[in-house]
Amino acid sequence: MLGNVCVWCYDWYGDYSAQAATDPVGAATGTNRVERGGGWFSSAHVVRAARRGNFTPTNRNYNIGFRVVRSGP
Repeated sequence: MLGNVCVWCYDWYGDYSAQAATDPVGAATGTNRVERGGGWFSSAHVVRAARRGNFTPTNRNYNIGFRVVRSGP
């Protein structure tokens, strides 16, 4: 799932809690959204699921995309 485009996420970018957590979420509000992974134009060290960057919601870039998901019944 990595290497096509960076994934623009719904979470706001911010610091994680210092406490251990499973599936942590970002900040409740903010100015930038989380962007994960790397795309076809990224350096090899960037193409990792653990990589977490950020962009403004109005940013447009040929190396950023999003994945549509839906909850099951």
